[in-house]
Amino acid sequence: MMQLTRPALVLAIAGALAASACTTNPQTGQSQMSKTAMYGLGGAAACGIVGALTNGAKGARNAALGCGAVGAGVGGYMDYQEKQLRDKLANTQVQVQRVGDQIKLVMPENITFAVNKYDVHPSAQKALSDVAGVLTQYPDTTITVAGHTDSTGSQQYNQTLSQRRAQSVANVLQGHGVAAARINSVGYGSSQPIADNNTVEGRAKNRRVEILINPKTA
Repeated sequence: MMQLTRPALVLAIAGALAASACTTNPQTGQSQMSKTAMYGLGGAAACGIVGALTNGAKGARNAALGCGAVGAGVGGYMDYQEKQLRDKLANTQVQVQRVGDQIKLVMPENITFAVNKYDVHPSAQKALSDVAGVLTQYPDTTITVAGHTDSTGSQQYNQTLSQRRAQSVANVLQGHGVAAARINSVGYGSSQPIADNNTVEGRAKNRRVEILINPKTA
């Protein structure tokens, strides 16, 4: 197989990036560059050059992809993470929601904890490991792990249980390489229901842990 020189490699990377950035306008049928790619392409190409000069083909590819995500702006940076999280969690009951630049992962109690317990269930460990794998690739975010309960039981009991559950999930993420400084864990007890606590189904929805992923503001 023919080895490309580094200048040729840089040109090849730039061409590949440009080609992948093009989309087809459904109204005109003409090829055009997507806005996200337009903002990210320059940064990706520049980083690809640096990567090629320092670490060859593999370095060029990795640097270009990483800087391309950053170059696309906050929205693009979060888009990359959202897609990876949806792919990783597709066969689980973990919900992936997007509100603006925030990504929210909702983990229902039935797959995360035993009743009235705060040790993470083995069935949820794999999902959290996959989440952590994505989070470590995108360090420019902060993470809030929020525990919630239904309204049964005393307010103090619910507050303590929700806090302990949030901390348990945070501990699993840290154990899989997510920096502790990025994570804040908080318990809300039953103060933030998302469904009717007067029904069995509603109470089940309210017993959950949410992982909120936000871009850093500074």
